[in-house]
Amino acid sequence: MKPFGYERATDPQAAATLVADSTEAVYLAGGTNLVDLMKLGVTEPALLVDITRLPYDTVEHRPDGGVLIGALVPGSRLAGDPGIRERFPALAEALLSGASGQLRTVATTGGNLLQRTRCVYFQDVTKPCNKRRPETGCSAVQGLHRDLAVLGTSDFCVANHPSDMAVAMAALDAVVHLRRVNGSPRTVPLNDFYLLPGDTPHRETVLQPGDLITGVELPPPPGGAAMSYRKVRDRWSYAFALVSVAAVVATEADGTLREVRLGLGGVGTRPWRARETERLLTGRQPTEERLQEAARAEFASARPLPQNAFKVDLAVDVITAAVRDLVGGRRR
Repeated sequence: MKPFGYERATDPQAAATLVADSTEAVYLAGGTNLVDLMKLGVTEPALLVDITRLPYDTVEHRPDGGVLIGALVPGSRLAGDPGIRERFPALAEALLSGASGQLRTVATTGGNLLQRTRCVYFQDVTKPCNKRRPETGCSAVQGLHRDLAVLGTSDFCVANHPSDMAVAMAALDAVVHLRRVNGSPRTVPLNDFYLLPGDTPHRETVLQPGDLITGVELPPPPGGAAMSYRKVRDRWSYAFALVSVAAVVATEADGTLREVRLGLGGVGTRPWRARETERLLTGRQPTEERLQEAARAEFASARPLPQNAFKVDLAVDVITAAVRDLVGGRRR
């Protein structure tokens, strides 16, 4: 085991300074992903900066119907919050479909956004991986890739993003609140927070050294919207998504789709916002044929590999069913 230091931050500035001053220092919150990666030798920080005592553990419901979720709020508390369950049920459903009850009690909102891929080659330090060690190659392209991404991939990386929560937040137009190392605040739309792999898959987000996630803001959902989170996986409990869909749908009195927001999980290198499907459905009647065509259009640029090509048809079916059921009033 590689020795490492531990510091418990007493205030945000102290935490940011410690991390910014060393390329081998990282923030520690719930540690549900970080500690696993340390055990595997995937990451070997020289210093852990414990931020669990910082004041980012509240859920603030706002008069306009929006909410500010502190970065240290655990998943179990967020999923059980009455305001979240009432106004953002897709988020509560996404949280409850991820990990186990024990993990949700300690895994934090900020940490969930930053969890790393579960690609087996990323986690195996004996195998080449551009995400873990740049310019060494991507073993998954010619190896095991059934569970990996078909959207946003490159020749350098086909790993998918594992979060359920982030997929729901993508559909809900979430905004990530950051504290820069100099103390200044910054906000980044969640859909701009993650980077496509390109030829630098080791760079996953727009975070700069010392940047600290302080919270996530959800604007009020569209008036009269129905929403849900649907996840397809190999087993019912404690499994990552093959395909998941967070759907937010608002309809006119005649059934026309007034607004459609779709977040996709399991299929993208980041939580994937299905903009093309949304565009093709908004302002139209949701016939079965139209739903299928619009869902398939999202995958026009997909790059499936032999073992995960099935995800395209599966995703089309899950998107179609999710929107159809919301319009039909099954999940409101």
